[in-house]
Amino acid sequence: MLTEKEVEALDRDGYLPLGQLLPDSEVLMVNKRIDELIALEGENAGSELFDSKYIRHPKEVGADRLANLVNKGSIFDIFYTQPKVLAAIEAVLGNQFKLSSLNYRAAKPGLGLQNLHVDYGNTVPNGGYKVCNTIWLLDDFTKNNGATRIVPGTHKAKQLPQDAIRDPSLPHPDEILIQASAGSVFVFNSHVWHGGTTNKTDKYRRSIHSYFCTSDQPQQLDQKQYISSETRNRIGQKAQKILDV
Repeated sequence: MLTEKEVEALDRDGYLPLGQLLPDSEVLMVNKRIDELIALEGENAGSELFDSKYIRHPKEVGADRLANLVNKGSIFDIFYTQPKVLAAIEAVLGNQFKLSSLNYRAAKPGLGLQNLHVDYGNTVPNGGYKVCNTIWLLDDFTKNNGATRIVPGTHKAKQLPQDAIRDPSLPHPDEILIQASAGSVFVFNSHVWHGGTTNKTDKYRRSIHSYFCTSDQPQQLDQKQYISSETRNRIGQKAQKILDV
C-alpha cells in the first residue's frame, strides 16, 4: 500500500502525508455525528480518556475532546481499519500492533497551543518505536487555525524536547506545519517532536486521532473494557484483532 519512497520518507522524517482518504461527503457526515456527540455528552465529553485507569490523559482546556469513538457509531470504523493507514502504522511499529485509542480533538478559537512533546515516556534506541499516530483532518489545516507542528527527524533524537530546548512552547526553527484540506490524513511516528499550535481564527479546528501502539504496550483506552456487544458484532475478525479484543 506504500511505495518504497513513502516508507523511506516516513523513516527519515517521522511523518508522511497519506492524501485525502475521506471524501467531502464523509467528512460532512463525520462532523455531523461529532456535533451530536458533543451535544449529548456535554461536560462528560472525553471522560473515558481523562479517567482511564491505564494511561491517564490530562484534560486539555484549550481543546474539545471526545474519546472511545470505536463504540460511538460505524461511521468511525474506517479510522482504524483503512488499509493504507494500517500499512503506514506497520512501517513504523512492525506487524505486532493494536489500536491504543480513537479520539477527537478540536482546538478552540484563540487556544490549542501545546508544548512540543512526544507520546512516549522516554527515547527509544535503535528504532524500537512503540507508538504511532494518525491525524484525520475534519477541517482544512492552515497556518492560522491551530495546525499540528512537527519537527522532522526528531524521532531519532537522543533527548526529549523538554530536555533539549529551553521553551518547548515556542516555535522550533526546523518545525513544519501540517497544512492540507479536510479529509486528508497524516501519519506520524509518535516519538517525533510535535504539538498543536494556536488557533487564531474564530472557528474550531477539528480532527480525529487514531493512535496505535505495539502489542506489548498498554492501550491508552483499554478496548476490552469498553467494547460494546454492538461493536463486537458489527466489526470483523481483523478489526477485533486491531482492537485487541
